[in-house]
Amino acid sequence: MAATEIDFYELLEVERTADDKTIKSAYRRLAMRYHPDKNPGCAESEARFKAISVAYDCLKDPQKRAAYDRYGHAAFSQGGGGGGGAEFSDIGDIFESIFGSAFGGGGRQQARRGADLRYDMEISLDEAFHGKRAELTIEVSQTCEPCSGSGAEPGTGKRRCNMCAGHGKVRAQQGFFVVERTCPTCHGRGEIIETPCRVCRGEGRVDEPQQIEVNVPPGVDSGTRIRVSGKGEAGPYGAPPGDLYIFLHVARHAMFEREGTTLVTRVPVTFTTAALGGSIEIPGIDGERIELDIPSGIQSGKQLRRRGQGMPVLQGRGRGDLVIEITVETPTRLSARQKEILREFQETETGEECPESLGFFERLKGVFGS
Repeated sequence: MAATEIDFYELLEVERTADDKTIKSAYRRLAMRYHPDKNPGCAESEARFKAISVAYDCLKDPQKRAAYDRYGHAAFSQGGGGGGGAEFSDIGDIFESIFGSAFGGGGRQQARRGADLRYDMEISLDEAFHGKRAELTIEVSQTCEPCSGSGAEPGTGKRRCNMCAGHGKVRAQQGFFVVERTCPTCHGRGEIIETPCRVCRGEGRVDEPQQIEVNVPPGVDSGTRIRVSGKGEAGPYGAPPGDLYIFLHVARHAMFEREGTTLVTRVPVTFTTAALGGSIEIPGIDGERIELDIPSGIQSGKQLRRRGQGMPVLQGRGRGDLVIEITVETPTRLSARQKEILREFQETETGEECPESLGFFERLKGVFGS
């Protein structure tokens, strides 16, 4: 049977009107029958197993099944089926490797772009606030200069691969399937290098340290990703390079904790300042001094907010807020005179000075009936 005649429903041995449960049951039955573990060394069973897996992957999805019912295998072709190609390009790739170019376009394989790279960089909260320019040194594969990425020794050429006749793929009949695979001789290029480059040994790329300048904008946070286009690994045989992705990690700060664009800091004040009120100064993340008015009678846990004193908005305008959480510190080292003054104060207490304490003990009386 030719590859173009194979129908998904026929592969799964179900009617086109079959419901999801029937399709799932048929797939499980056939997958157990043709699984490579149950048919070791049988290329036909392996190909059949792959085929039914692809068919089930399509028919189990309502949108993919609807497109297939309407356009057939054209839904797997780029630009085919009224726009279905982009949605099914991944399945089309699988079918192309199993059945040949009837589902994917065929021809010589195009050299793939280089791999993307990841680099983790730690910065301080101050650097996240102001932004910075950083210079990184990364060991990465780059296009071989002597051969310009071709892989061939300068002055030598290439010839068409005889194994695949320049197509980059070879086909083999396996039962009623026509299986198409990457050419093992030219590895999909369709060409053979006569004399490999002595520097890159025919790879077209070499590993070398690369200097990269990175602009870190103000307002970044942990997890922010910066993409540097074209600074990943060089593509094989002159193909375009991949990209470099820099993942930022903002180190903990000695004074500020970050919650998005909001900065939180905890500030201790003496119990006399808390009782009488006053003012204190703290440094802001921007280096400016911030004066805080402490209202009399402030309690531990009370938060004071300063608008626009937090972190800048990434790729936007303005800044978040600064939240100051007050902690009232009870003195632990008192002189004799200070203790005497406190005792005098204690003797004058009526309970009205601390209404929360008074209310608490009043509620206790109600609980214990005394």
